Amino acid sequence: MKTLAVLRNVCFSPNSVDKDRAIMESAIRRLGGKVVLMEEGKLSDIEGFDAILSMGRLPRTLELLKEAETGGCRVINSGYAVERCRRSRLEALMRAEGIPMPPPDGADGYWLKRGDGAAQAEDDVVYCPDRRALEARKRQFALRGITDCVVSSHVRGDLVKFYAVGDAFFRFYYSGDGQPSKFGNEALNGIPHHYPFHAEALRADAERVARLTGIQVYGGDAIVDEHGQHFIIDFNDWPSFAPCREEAAAAIAKLTGE
Repeated sequence: MKTLAVLRNVCFSPNSVDKDRAIMESAIRRLGGKVVLMEEGKLSDIEGFDAILSMGRLPRTLELLKEAETGGCRVINSGYAVERCRRSRLEALMRAEGIPMPPPDGADGYWLKRGDGAAQAEDDVVYCPDRRALEARKRQFALRGITDCVVSSHVRGDLVKFYAVGDAFFRFYYSGDGQPSKFGNEALNGIPHHYPFHAEALRADAERVARLTGIQVYGGDAIVDEHGQHFIIDFNDWPSFAPCREEAAAAIAKLTGE
């Protein structure tokens, strides 16, 4: 089997370049046959491969992946699926399908996020304590050329980070229990209380989002409130899997060879 492994552009790996490379390298070490590792900015001709493992997000990358998939190549993650994970598009899809999410309004402030893609810098995801601050931040986004945004209320509770590969691998960890952070926003939720909750219900909802988008390698964040109710606040294609890298790499390699 001949496999192409595509590393994402560094602009999509803020504070995580080495960790993102590490999960890809761990996965391809477990693959048989010939493996070609390439940065997505250098992609041109991707014909002649039996499978493609891609973390890529650039528009050109997604077009090439869609062409390969249409031609019968096994692509993980699919270019079509990654497009569906565009934040504003995903937000609308999740709300329409009744996935548990924070309500648009609340008494504890708001989160403003760029909706045209994944966060590339610390200022792409910001907390706003009230409506006035929210509107001011929206204006700042517009000055940066970001007009596609999503807004959700802040929910108090434990921040849980989850990681998954297909329907065979799912792990979750409490942020604040020594887990890494890209921008430090998790600190707003404080030290986790470890509120009891139904982990299988969270997994079922995360897997439902994966099926709706078609994504196979993914992760995200959820808040568990004091009543044990969970709210999915973020969902991403191909995270770094830092706390469970080796297990996830084995699952990715197995998924590729199926």
